[in-house]
Amino acid sequence: MIKRHFFIAAAAGLLVLMVLAVLLRMAFAGDDKAGGGRGGPGAGRSQAVSEAVATPRQFTDEIRVLGVARGRRSVNITSSTSQLITRVFFTDGQRVAAGTPLVELQAREEDAGIIEARARVDQAERQYDRYRTLADRGIAPRVTAEEAETALSSARASLTAAQARRGDRLIRAPFAGVLGLSSVTAGTFISPGSVITTLDDIDVIRVDFPVPERYLGVLRTGAPITARVDAYGAETFSGRIALIDTRVNEQTRSVTARAEIPNPGARIRPGMSVRVAIEQGVRTAPAVPEGAVQYEGQGAFVFRIATGERGSVAQRVEVETGAVEGGFVEILAGLSAGDRVVGSGLNRIQPGAPVTVAGAGRPATAAKGAAR
Repeated sequence: MIKRHFFIAAAAGLLVLMVLAVLLRMAFAGDDKAGGGRGGPGAGRSQAVSEAVATPRQFTDEIRVLGVARGRRSVNITSSTSQLITRVFFTDGQRVAAGTPLVELQAREEDAGIIEARARVDQAERQYDRYRTLADRGIAPRVTAEEAETALSSARASLTAAQARRGDRLIRAPFAGVLGLSSVTAGTFISPGSVITTLDDIDVIRVDFPVPERYLGVLRTGAPITARVDAYGAETFSGRIALIDTRVNEQTRSVTARAEIPNPGARIRPGMSVRVAIEQGVRTAPAVPEGAVQYEGQGAFVFRIATGERGSVAQRVEVETGAVEGGFVEILAGLSAGDRVVGSGLNRIQPGAPVTVAGAGRPATAAKGAAR
């Protein structure tokens, strides 16, 4: 019996506690409503934000393609015969002039041929002098002197041919440029096609790149281009289109264009990948920093700083974006020049929330340098 009464008393106490909890909760809710609400829009502490101003800025329409750097002239230095190298006249990486001797091949047979040819020339000259003198005195017929002159000419031609064969044993630079790495030394045996070294004229770099055929109407010889190479980050190199191919590739539907870029200091090397941008025109449009734009699905939005009943509030505005250049986003629709927007921290802002511009009363840092 006592246990039953105990359970009834405990249940009654628990019921009283629950009623008190509900009453207290209703009382606090009433206080929140009287104070305007702690989480409702337009009330409570405002969020400090940075400010950026939509400012007119120039943007460039560009065609961006990828090309490969090549020297203005490039060649592999090889031999046309199988022979032993006897002398090497160059060092790796040396800059040489056109005609500079590079290597000499063994030429014992050619040297012997020159000696033999010179001996025949000497003999033919003596015979010609003798018969010409006799013909002038009337002792020998004139035809004999003429035959001796012909023999002398033939001997001289043979000497010239022997000297040319000897010259083939001396390999020279066909044009001015910079030599590459080489592994040949005196005593190396080479065969036809074996690369002795490479030679590149890289004072001017040529870049061949494909351009879709739909741009043929704006592509022209002499048009300026800018190029970037991954090795030098954001640094740009300027050049011009030197030539446009006469044919369009039937498989890729593109035409090959060739640009020439001055290369002082030989910083761009043949074989490098080059990102080429061809300018089409310049336009001016409102722009905001990249950090002021939030992307959602296929669209984008910003928070415009507007004046509300109790101060500045953040209004979410859908915008149409264009090019991104130099850290700024082109705004095609949704904002006008001079509109103020939240410059950063968009993930902490709610539409209609009160905001306070950090550093109000002095120029916003996000807007500095926006105009060119």
